[in-house]
Amino acid sequence: MQRTALGWPGHADERTATQLGWPTNAGDVDLSGDAEDPAHDQPVRNTTAVESSDVSRETTDEEDAVPGVRPSNASLRSGARPEVVDVPDVPRETSLAAEPETPASSTGEGEVGREGASVDEQLPTPARTRVLVVANQKGGVGKTTSAVNIASGLAQGGLRVLLVDLDPQGNASTALGIDHPSGTPGTYETLVEGRPMADVVTPSPESGSIDVVPATIDLAGAEIELVSMVARESRLRKSLHALLEARSAAGDRYDYVLIDCPPSLGLLTVNAMVAADELLIPIQAEYYALEGLGQLLSNIELIRAHLNPDLAVSTILLTMYDARTRLAAQVADEVRQHFGDLVLRTTIPRSVRISEAPSHGKTVVAYDPASAGALAYLEAVRELTRTDPNRADAHDDDQAGLTPTEGTSR
Repeated sequence: MQRTALGWPGHADERTATQLGWPTNAGDVDLSGDAEDPAHDQPVRNTTAVESSDVSRETTDEEDAVPGVRPSNASLRSGARPEVVDVPDVPRETSLAAEPETPASSTGEGEVGREGASVDEQLPTPARTRVLVVANQKGGVGKTTSAVNIASGLAQGGLRVLLVDLDPQGNASTALGIDHPSGTPGTYETLVEGRPMADVVTPSPESGSIDVVPATIDLAGAEIELVSMVARESRLRKSLHALLEARSAAGDRYDYVLIDCPPSLGLLTVNAMVAADELLIPIQAEYYALEGLGQLLSNIELIRAHLNPDLAVSTILLTMYDARTRLAAQVADEVRQHFGDLVLRTTIPRSVRISEAPSHGKTVVAYDPASAGALAYLEAVRELTRTDPNRADAHDDDQAGLTPTEGTSR
């Protein structure tokens, strides 16, 4: 009987066969039971020849029971020992991110997703420039993130946008790709030195439809310097309206102006509220974010009574929403019960991509438009543009959102 008939390599010598536990004399094999190997005095188990294409492979119970032993066809043909492969223990990672996302630098399928995620229709143009201040005295609720991503979404929809950065940290300027070291002309020069805003407007490299009035660390001392100035609460309004009138006269008006505020209720935020017609309040879906909301609304009432009667709370945006937690749903329900339809139906989820985007000098809408965070902001932009700020009852107290409402109409 030939060795190949039993699945053994016919060219293996006696020494190799002995090392692998094969009998040296194929004719002495007892196929009815276990045989004795005189070289090792070890029982040789029955083997089964398994044909895989043109290569016969020997399998035993012991081989299948030993992890990490992987015989190869080449080794079996040559009569060598099976290859022992070390299988490292791979730690299993769990992520708390709300969604798996595709990096912006990827190609192929990621590119297709980004194309499908952009705002592909022309957004409605407002009858006149809408000036919105994005404010909340609590830090970390997504004011700057919301301001820059809404600006980017509006620009993708074919609208002209001006973003005024009033935060001394200058994060909005960073997110839109504007360098803002100390001494860069920006909001400080406009507020304190009286420099025309048209002289400090800087185009954003992210989009040709976005202009930025950058902020620098110099703005940190502006509140102290403004205290002794005449009409200190309306200095931003005067400069901004001069710019808007000049752009409108030139036939190149802005459709939206977004003012990003610092996390405080100081003179910088007061200047922003006096300059704006609408207030957009980002609220984090946690109870701490609700604690200071009453104080914010009280300040809005004071500004409406003494400085800007046209100011109205027009939009509430829920940010950092984690749909897996019951707490987020409870906070959202309370906010909707209090503010009615002023709350956008779209919520902004927690997203790693939103946090990564500023490190690349981009908004998440530009960095990874296929991510859940970008898609949420794009949908929020669509909701925002569907509102009519010039309706006759736009500035009634009930519409302003200063008191609990039932069935408020947007």
